[in-house]
Amino acid sequence: MANESAKTELASMLDEFQQQMRVLGEMQQKRAQLMATGYALQKRVTVVVNADGTVIETRFDEDLEGLSLHELSKAVTEAAQAAATELGRKSAELMSPIQERRGRMPKMSDLIEGLPDLTERIPEPIPASTAPPNSPERHQHADQGMTFTDVEDLDDITPGRIRADDW
Repeated sequence: MANESAKTELASMLDEFQQQMRVLGEMQQKRAQLMATGYALQKRVTVVVNADGTVIETRFDEDLEGLSLHELSKAVTEAAQAAATELGRKSAELMSPIQERRGRMPKMSDLIEGLPDLTERIPEPIPASTAPPNSPERHQHADQGMTFTDVEDLDDITPGRIRADDW
């Protein structure tokens, strides 16, 4: 009887998976059409991005006289970042039904006794910096770097092992 229950549960999961793939395909088509707009300088600078965050249009109001190139470039960056933020919001809103469906599906660890829930091990995404390339913020994070502790020192390599300079 437990075997029949497991078969029924698995068939239900497969049906749900197929439905989710269909919905995902529809969402991807809708996502491909997304655009977002960002503004700066009281809407005198406008940047439009596509679903991939690529700038597809930049517009300047005729009333930009007197602005330095630095002020103008800063405004374009601000508008592009605003458009990217809006794109993120729209994308999350579009994909929320998929996330909700996924949350309702049983995890493999629910179906197979003793199987660990691997979703707990997925690290949280780290937001990308919006700091300019040579800003102190970028230098601060670059100095931290990654440290690897399970590596061999090249001087400790025993004879007979292949080394990079042997190639």
